[in-house]
Amino acid sequence: MKLPLIILMLMGSTALAQPPKNITLEDIFQKGTFDTKTVSGLRSLRDGKTYVSIESNPETKIAYVAKSNYRDGKIVEAIYTEKDIIFKGKKLPLSTDFNQDETKVLIAADSEPIYRRSSKANYYVFDLASKKITEVSSKGKQQFATFSPDGSKVAFVRDNNIFIKDLLNLQEVQITQDGASNKIINGGADWVYEEEFAFAKAFFWSSDSKKIAYYKFNETEVPVYSMTIFEQLYPHEYQYKYPKAGEKNSIVSIHCYQLADGKTTRIDVGNEQNQYIPRIKWTQNPNLLCVLRMNRHQNKLDYLFADVTTGTSKVVLTEENKYYINVNDDLTFLQNGKQFLLTSEHDGYNHLYLYDMDGNKIRQITAGAWLVTKLYGVNEKTGTAYYQSTEKSPLQRDIYAIDVTGKNKKQLSNSPGTNSATFSTDFSYYILNHSDTHSPAYITLNDKDGRLVRVLEDNKKAKQIADQYGIKGSEFFQFSTANGINLNGYLVKPVDFDPSKKYPVLMYVYGGPGSQNVTDSWTGSRSLWFYYLAQKGYIVACIDNRGTGFRGEEFQKSTYLNLGRLETEDQIEGAKWLSKQPYVDPERIGIWGWSYGGYMASLCITRGADIFKLAIAVAPVTTWRYYDSIYTERYLRTPQENPQGYDDNSPINYADRLKGKFLLIHGTGDDNVHFQNSIMFSEALIQANKPFEQAYYPNKNHGIHGGNTSIHLYGKMTDFIMKNL
Repeated sequence: MKLPLIILMLMGSTALAQPPKNITLEDIFQKGTFDTKTVSGLRSLRDGKTYVSIESNPETKIAYVAKSNYRDGKIVEAIYTEKDIIFKGKKLPLSTDFNQDETKVLIAADSEPIYRRSSKANYYVFDLASKKITEVSSKGKQQFATFSPDGSKVAFVRDNNIFIKDLLNLQEVQITQDGASNKIINGGADWVYEEEFAFAKAFFWSSDSKKIAYYKFNETEVPVYSMTIFEQLYPHEYQYKYPKAGEKNSIVSIHCYQLADGKTTRIDVGNEQNQYIPRIKWTQNPNLLCVLRMNRHQNKLDYLFADVTTGTSKVVLTEENKYYINVNDDLTFLQNGKQFLLTSEHDGYNHLYLYDMDGNKIRQITAGAWLVTKLYGVNEKTGTAYYQSTEKSPLQRDIYAIDVTGKNKKQLSNSPGTNSATFSTDFSYYILNHSDTHSPAYITLNDKDGRLVRVLEDNKKAKQIADQYGIKGSEFFQFSTANGINLNGYLVKPVDFDPSKKYPVLMYVYGGPGSQNVTDSWTGSRSLWFYYLAQKGYIVACIDNRGTGFRGEEFQKSTYLNLGRLETEDQIEGAKWLSKQPYVDPERIGIWGWSYGGYMASLCITRGADIFKLAIAVAPVTTWRYYDSIYTERYLRTPQENPQGYDDNSPINYADRLKGKFLLIHGTGDDNVHFQNSIMFSEALIQANKPFEQAYYPNKNHGIHGGNTSIHLYGKMTDFIMKNL
């Protein structure tokens, strides 16, 4: 008997519609099942038409550094191979860290991390012509090794002092003498500058290779923080200088060393010692240094121009803000020596501005109710600035070109989602990295006008694997709070979602100033865990509360002087909104977060105890009195000035309100948000006689990772959720 055609078609479609594979924690944290490919190793050479990358010969398996054309991707030459860089029987790693004229390569071996942005290593210089390898120093590992612009020397930091290695006569010269642990740092940032002003190397060659401008941190009076390290028979104390809110900071001074005569000049940054120097940058004049000086409240920023031969300086530009000023790296001195670009929130949104060297504003280049999120650079031959912005949506990023006259704006990225770019040296080409919530990174090479040259990586396999496991992307939503504030969010729903059913919801929060979680971009390992939970029958929700970024100054800075209050209100309102959705079980709403998100989860389960059934706080701040000076005072000022801002929203002070199930997690070696935060919150909960669970990870830092740590942590959180939500 023949079956009707329609039945055959239905049978065929049923056979093709395979149920999604089950995601496991091993897939996410051990096997790399969902890993995507990148092309981040490409580095533009100075001609702007070629780039270098690390490749491997498929036949010999020998790795090498290749020079290739942007135009067609063809390899022009193998610059050197791994066989060329064997030093005293030791194979060194391949590197693309060339000097300015691309005749030498700086190689870092045996690297050891220190803090978030700092490390130390054994550095070597490989001369491409002679094939000679020179050890930068044999007297101990070095930090921040950097070629002089002319390639004749390498400067580095060791034991808090700056040294210069002359590659011609091989002499090593120490240019500072007073460096000492926990007292004086030369050429490197102290802990709080590295963490909050986002730089670690604190010395900079002048363009003529004749001078080095550098920071000196005097942290003698900064209080010491101690962490117990438990690895040895007798645990030992690791001590470092960590200025908590309201405590003494390092006294920072700026100096310039002249190689010709060994003279060091101190730059005049004013008489006030209780201030910050968040950036210094050479202008196009090798004798003129720009110093950014900021008051401790971080709401006044001076641009100083300093003559490094005399140390004298003058203020050429001052920016003030009724809240605080966000420091960035967009400051660009044009090669004409007459102008500079910067970004500022002067009109309430971060935009590009052009100034002359006397500090007079020439024009505002971009404008609108959106933000410039990154300045990629300026092609001065064409007078074109390239930047990334939120012009289409706060959830998206696009790439634009615009004349520095403010005219002829052109969008270079065409696909909605999140776009970032890496330009060649002369801006002839750029690598465009695009993703959205449904698609992993799609990476293309484009010419300066945005035309596609070729696809570098389509991540087709990663997309196929994601589809096989039912990873389809998140669903965006927006709702209005009782105060009429529109908030953005996303949902991750089970693949077999049934709108007639009631689902438990786990909310994920970070919520800190200027942050953003709700973006139209591809998922990472943490979000992959959300799909894992969705397969187990949970909806995961995320909402960006007031105080988060990319929606303008007033939205972000509305939490000023009162961190935690508005953010918690918004998360509670979000939970209430979710509870009214027909597919949500209002009795089964939980929340979790990490760091600032751990702080938020702790506040929500105490101040919002009637709303949330469960909370997990990982590495939380539990009182801002315990956190560092730069970050905390930017948003709250000091505890002496604003005690209510610190105490009115500390979870420690609301421990007696806890009702739901609570899991508190921290690494004992967290140098950022100290274990002390969770210890003291635990004590408050104990004294309030509140049941809760806690887990500590021995000697682990703020990221709580290494070995099986991640899979253990997420396994513990999964079990806690499955049992209690």
